[in-house]
Amino acid sequence: MTANTSAESPGAKPDRMASTPIAEQVRIIKKGAAELIAENELVKKLENSQASGKPLVIKLGFDPSAPDIHLGHTVVLRKMRQFQELGHTVVMIIGDVTAMIGDPTGRSQARKPLTREQVIENAKTYEKQIFRILDPQRTTMRFNSEWLHKLSLAEIIHLASKATVAKMLEREDFKNRFEQNMPISLHEFLYPLMQAYDSVHLKADVELGGTDQKFNLLVGRSVQANYGQEAQVVLQMPLLEGTDGVIKMSKSVGNYIGITEPPEEMYGKVMSIPDMMIVRYFELLTDVHPDRIYTIKNALQTPSVNPRDLKMELGREIVALYHGEEAARSAEGHFQSVVQRKEMPTEVEGVVLPCEIIESGGKVGILNLMCAMKQASSKSDARRLITQGAVKFNQEPVSDATFAPVVKSGDIVQSGKRNFKKVELPS
Repeated sequence: MTANTSAESPGAKPDRMASTPIAEQVRIIKKGAAELIAENELVKKLENSQASGKPLVIKLGFDPSAPDIHLGHTVVLRKMRQFQELGHTVVMIIGDVTAMIGDPTGRSQARKPLTREQVIENAKTYEKQIFRILDPQRTTMRFNSEWLHKLSLAEIIHLASKATVAKMLEREDFKNRFEQNMPISLHEFLYPLMQAYDSVHLKADVELGGTDQKFNLLVGRSVQANYGQEAQVVLQMPLLEGTDGVIKMSKSVGNYIGITEPPEEMYGKVMSIPDMMIVRYFELLTDVHPDRIYTIKNALQTPSVNPRDLKMELGREIVALYHGEEAARSAEGHFQSVVQRKEMPTEVEGVVLPCEIIESGGKVGILNLMCAMKQASSKSDARRLITQGAVKFNQEPVSDATFAPVVKSGDIVQSGKRNFKKVELPS
């Protein structure tokens, strides 16, 4: 992986900057945002950019501690894409130095730092996924070790002088740990300062982050000012609720939609979200124009409009972004036949059973069968699905966790409304 994957001036499209009115740029940028600090500063930067033809520098940093991306992660990435499409320069900072410190945000104890090898490997996986969203020809990827490793001790001390301990203890997680007499290592104070120095080095005009990053982003503003630079605008994006509509989207919770999931699975999960989340998902996960979202909001207040139809539009929009229009139409057809009309899908993935789970006479316990078919993460998960009435064997409901059918090639195991697998016996 290279430090810079783009041309010298990625994202620069002066014609787009010149042709898009400032008010419209601001409207697009604010779509779905949680907080903008400060709008008048953004307007001034956009005006100067349009007058000079020089794109704004838009910064987003990430510590690639978890390389698998779900739709919750894409909220801020989609906003970066909108900046690209408005002609501005997008810079993705791979925090290979800051990851080795460990971001303390939201932590009750120091985060375990990553090795450089782990960072590099995770970054490669992350890069492949983010370019499903960002334009690779208009994206600069930079490791912050490029400049942070070059800082002398005197320069680090000078940087540390830009913040006080009292200021650091205003941060909620530090404050809580201090009040509870829990240890706070001095190196943790360096994290927001190093992130801020990234902004100084890049002369960032705008930095994006989640609402949980507010403290770090504001430190960037103050440190830039202390270095004699114009302070960056801070644009915070909300943390997306998962398919349950309550808890933040998380793989560990199971309420996530992965961007590499098959189109049918992605579409089906979108259709499972609560109706109250339709507008929020449109705002945060699609490129649908604010005018259309306004129409959708009004439609949801109209008794004659079925929210299901708007959710289907949402499903098509999201699947098309990651798999294309044709895959989106196919996924919708699959959902209509399998879920709405309860038909068997025309194509079902086959899974070869491991010999060790096949008992005498060809029997296989349903719990082992579901785990082998990757329709449950564990036996307890399989038992839970059976209790919920979500499991069928050859279209017959399974209610007994001790069920052990004699299996043959071609048998169909179903978990939930959309998860079908076909048994294949070992040769």
